[in-house]
Amino acid sequence: METLFRLFLLKECHGWDHETALIEYLTQHPDLCDQLGLESVPDQSTLWRSWHHRFTATLQDTVETAARTILIKAQNAGVTVPREPNRQSRRHCDEGPESDPDDQTVLKQAETVTERVGDVAFQAFSLDRGECCEIHENAYWGLQTYLGLRENLAVNEGARSFIHESNRDRTPLGHAHREHVRDLSIEQIRKMYRQAVSRLLDRVADTEEFFRAGIVAIDITESDPFTGDRTDHEDEIIGTKEKTDEYAYQWATVQLVGNAVPIVLDACPVRKGAPGRRSSRTSWTRQRRLFMLITS
Repeated sequence: METLFRLFLLKECHGWDHETALIEYLTQHPDLCDQLGLESVPDQSTLWRSWHHRFTATLQDTVETAARTILIKAQNAGVTVPREPNRQSRRHCDEGPESDPDDQTVLKQAETVTERVGDVAFQAFSLDRGECCEIHENAYWGLQTYLGLRENLAVNEGARSFIHESNRDRTPLGHAHREHVRDLSIEQIRKMYRQAVSRLLDRVADTEEFFRAGIVAIDITESDPFTGDRTDHEDEIIGTKEKTDEYAYQWATVQLVGNAVPIVLDACPVRKGAPGRRSSRTSWTRQRRLFMLITS
């Protein structure tokens, strides 16, 4: 089954509709057959029966998702790919563009989603506000979520809009929200975030969507180009993955990806010359294997 999975993954990466093209490719590349552990090129009927009778619909979806993920990651890294990858699954593409909600529809659902997720995740986060407790702490995280769901929305402007769109009697001002969030260290944020993700995964672990997203990807994610003064921050604002003159913050991320909504399991900032970058990747590779064992 492992060899069959690799064969169909190769077929999906090239976008071939029939097994014949795969067989011709294998015939022209005998070295690839050796790498796959094939003693001979399989015939068309064997591949057809395997795909239609041995591979379940879920496994077929997994092949498609894995191939799409490989193509996207390779393309993002500047590697030549055999075809342009679709950015969503065939299931979603077949539903047609009329099924894609517009921005306003998405925003209408944001409050419901925030409330549901907030019940699970907000308990893992905390702010050191001292004696200032007139505004409920969840209002700060609600505002943070509100800002994150909208593009190019500054904190002060977002805080003013949040007053009218929130059901809360009192909400934080932009400068107060920014001050409290900036007081949190990276270590504190990562610790609280991991606790929140653990609570969220515990809640969704029994759902079908969770298992459809059973692919873990390790990658480098970068922010928008940094246009300010990076004096004394050269080791933190290190540039972009492309060879340009632009600079940006970068994070190493480990994400649960697939047909469901991606979930970032953990992230840490990438710094220039950090001695632990290779060891961190090794550690996350072990974490990924452990995670797959737990969810299998």
